[in-house]
Amino acid sequence: MVSTMAGDNGRDAAPDAAGESRGLPRIADIARLSGVSTATVDRVLNQRPGVRAATVQRVLKAAAELDYLPEEELHAALAPKPMRLAFLLPAGDNRFLNRLGETIRASDARLAPQGVRAQVEFIKSFNPDLLARSLFQHGRKADGVAFMALEHPAVREAVDALAERGVPAVTLISDILNCRRAGYVGLDNRAAGRTAGYLISRFLGRGPAKVAMIAGSLSYRAHEDREMGFLHYLKENAPNIEVVGLREGHDDDGKTYRQTRMLLGLHPDLAGVYNIGGGPEGVARALKETRREREIVFLGHGLTPETRSLLIDGTLDAVITQDPRHTLAACVTIFGNLRAGRPPMQGVETPRGEVIFRENLPQGLLPDS
Repeated sequence: MVSTMAGDNGRDAAPDAAGESRGLPRIADIARLSGVSTATVDRVLNQRPGVRAATVQRVLKAAAELDYLPEEELHAALAPKPMRLAFLLPAGDNRFLNRLGETIRASDARLAPQGVRAQVEFIKSFNPDLLARSLFQHGRKADGVAFMALEHPAVREAVDALAERGVPAVTLISDILNCRRAGYVGLDNRAAGRTAGYLISRFLGRGPAKVAMIAGSLSYRAHEDREMGFLHYLKENAPNIEVVGLREGHDDDGKTYRQTRMLLGLHPDLAGVYNIGGGPEGVARALKETRREREIVFLGHGLTPETRSLLIDGTLDAVITQDPRHTLAACVTIFGNLRAGRPPMQGVETPRGEVIFRENLPQGLLPDS
């Protein structure tokens, strides 16, 4: 930390070549040369958060030109501090999100050369007030926060408050609108839902059929968008397929099991299930117990060791997935862009959704692969 007391109160005068004294530079001089306020100069010299990286560099350059800092202190101040990133993910049975968390936790060796430190915390799912509090808490010490958003005023308010303090927030997997989030990393979920509609209509053919949907929660925009994409595709292209119900399973295997058993009881002629969120093992258990796993078309999201096993044994017909490594890399790029004063999405590739069947399963599946 660089003390600014001398700069505020004036330092001892130093004689120039002619023997006349001249005052050493003050905070105000640095502020004037760098084009910022004295408060911003004070924050930079004392390494307090909330100042953009480009502004920090401008202030330090001005301090160097005015010989305000000793050389060793200037080098120390110019050395970029590690970028501390916090990832907030929902706790629960969603294996894809758990795998994403494992990928982040195992990323130290890859991120250290980039000057990035990442931590992940799993918080109680479907609780917007708790998510908002976690955003505030992590925003006090992190340089950026990435999180899976819930559509709720408390969450939007937290994101806007972080933006006011200079802490950017990036949404993962599921977005939130009408707030000052810095970027979104995830699939076009409307397109993902339409893809599921296309797949299930091709599997079922042209005859009349009934299908059901199980969402994690429609408080996730991702799940709502997938639902709308699925329904719109079927309405436009497969009017012979009737959607008989939408249930919420909260990404919990036990709840998705009970919801699936209920749907099977109400609709003995059910021909397909689209699991929009997590909890695929619950759906699979219900299908196997009723010996319908070979009859009912079952589609889901997220390639994990569990869904891989269900694809192999034929219970699950197809999975729409994305690479968790891309999610992490895109977030690091966005936060790095913001720190450097670049547009947040510069150089960030749009995530690519993949459809996985038993016949094109990738070889091996590790937590960080």
